[in-house]
Amino acid sequence: MTPAAKRHHCKSESINGVETLTSILALDQGTTSSRAILFSSEGAVLAVAQKEFKQYYPNPGWVEHEPAEIWATQLAVAREVLNRTDIVRQDIAAVGIANQRETTLIWDKKTGEPVYNAIVWQDRRTAEFCESLKAGPLEKLIRDKTGLIPDPYFSASKIRWILENVSAAKSRAAKGELAFGTVDSWLAYQLSDRRLHITDASNASRTMLFNIHTGEWDEELLSIFGIPPSMLPEVRNSSEIYGATTLGIPGLSIPVAGIAGDQQAALFGQLCHKPGMVKSTYGTGCFVMMNVGSRSPAPESGLLTTIAWKLDNRTEYALEGSIYIGGAVVQWLRDELGLIHSASEIEALAQSVEDNGGVYLVPAFTGLGAPYWDPYARGTISGLSRGSNKGHIARAALEGIAHQVADILEVMQRGAGMPIDQIRVDGGACVNNLLMQLQADISATPTLRPRITETTALGAAYLAGLATGVFKDRNDIQSHWAIDRRFEPAMQKAERQVLRSQWAEAVQRSLSRIPHAG
Repeated sequence: MTPAAKRHHCKSESINGVETLTSILALDQGTTSSRAILFSSEGAVLAVAQKEFKQYYPNPGWVEHEPAEIWATQLAVAREVLNRTDIVRQDIAAVGIANQRETTLIWDKKTGEPVYNAIVWQDRRTAEFCESLKAGPLEKLIRDKTGLIPDPYFSASKIRWILENVSAAKSRAAKGELAFGTVDSWLAYQLSDRRLHITDASNASRTMLFNIHTGEWDEELLSIFGIPPSMLPEVRNSSEIYGATTLGIPGLSIPVAGIAGDQQAALFGQLCHKPGMVKSTYGTGCFVMMNVGSRSPAPESGLLTTIAWKLDNRTEYALEGSIYIGGAVVQWLRDELGLIHSASEIEALAQSVEDNGGVYLVPAFTGLGAPYWDPYARGTISGLSRGSNKGHIARAALEGIAHQVADILEVMQRGAGMPIDQIRVDGGACVNNLLMQLQADISATPTLRPRITETTALGAAYLAGLATGVFKDRNDIQSHWAIDRRFEPAMQKAERQVLRSQWAEAVQRSLSRIPHAG
């Protein structure tokens, strides 16, 4: 056991006079890697394993994963974590799943063989079809029922594409031979030795097929996309015992007891359990989410209404703004422009200049998400002068991330009718102190970074722990959250207004000018 694991030992129980330890295994299946984290009952990280997998780009705007590799890497890191600690495997109370959302898989119900690669949430191949849905009354119908807007981001149009373009898929689906699932469904299916075909309400709400008000798959939506109901998984609570897994280890049996889409899991892991609480995750993209309680708010232009989680058959909702390019802009500076050799160098380079020198970088490499929803927008760097240098570009890149989040926060406050008094942050890029200070300054909102930033996996662990009695209730985990650093707004109002105004002008330059753009 690592020194940290010894300091933060698990909750102990005495069985026949022998003290045992309780821990929870979280599977965090992301867009570029699979991770497994073993948590103590106090929320401390005991062991971590991570494995990247291949990204496939068969055509411009297409992004795919191989389903078998998703499962193989997730299983491998789960086993690796178990081998890294001296905790008895039988003392692991539960497995929780957090997953990349919207990514779409279809497989044969009998053999488990996928009919096509997983189509990733970033994939834009169905943009033209989704734009056609916006041309008539269907956009409002979809919006009213699902809280979403017609966009390639979500699962429904991806399922339709597979059925229409993969040989015999449509006829096989009509015969009831095929199963659809998002990544959580695929993992639950594999973990249970192909017995479970389930999802949770948070993931179901991201498919564009689920009525978030009735809590059921919607027949009218299924008809619009030509999807047979027999393909769909059973929708369950986000925290309950679904079944058990052996992880392929003889004699092992661990309850699978928590499932949530990665952003909802992060909201739960940040303990944003009360209406008005907000978290922002800084990963490949950025995802801003506000808990709005048990009532679904009216649609707000530019934002999504989604299910946060379903606990004890009670649904709670969230407002969400999704940003396609967040930390990925730093990778672009590294890999394509060669301004830095590693992502960690971006902070020092951005601090080498006093300000952005009038330079604004809008990272619309794959379009713009919330609140613009323009899949045809393209990235721009504006305001360049002879005196502009790589430090200005680096700073503009970080400011661009913070501006995008601020754009969402402004709309979010209006849509929820609630003030935002703080932002809880997580994700890989939140370790960048300059970015976090820029976020506080540009959004004029205190920005709080917790000591444990693995909040996505932690949320899955909390959900699994609630279902298996590791935690009595949500109050039992409130003390786990602690601040690492608080970033207070320090920018003068006049300076902020200039930055925000010029950012808005830069965004306008990046937006598409073609008639069918959103």
